[in-house]
Amino acid sequence: MYTKSYEPWDVLKQMQSELSRMLGEHDRGSDDGSSIATSRWIPAVDIKEEDDRFVIRADVPGVDRKDIDVTMADGMIVIKGERKLESQDEEKGYRRIERAYGTFYRRFSLPDSADAEKITANCSEGVLEVVIPKREAIKPKRITVKA
Repeated sequence: MYTKSYEPWDVLKQMQSELSRMLGEHDRGSDDGSSIATSRWIPAVDIKEEDDRFVIRADVPGVDRKDIDVTMADGMIVIKGERKLESQDEEKGYRRIERAYGTFYRRFSLPDSADAEKITANCSEGVLEVVIPKREAIKPKRITVKA
């Protein structure tokens, strides 16, 4: 049977992680409220602004599409979901889990130019892509002054 040897640094790393979680600090130094301390793991996210849209790409390997929820309300887009723990085969006499699993929660505020009615989301090859089109700019209307 395989047993992991004792590593004193692992205990210190775990204590640091728990302390950071309790104090509301996050591994990526994010201060935008896009993750919460109760998340078991936080998918990495890229946000890109293009001329006509915003694109959010999140790494969600191993997460089934049906376990991802994308919502937009009050100028915030929320991405939440869950990567489920796979059943472990313990007949071989060992067990080791290194990949994070559980729920995640990310939220991002969007500018007023975002068009909430036309948001789309696709998930392919472990990458969630959320596309938020921009509203058409309101052009000034020229008003004729009559005598």
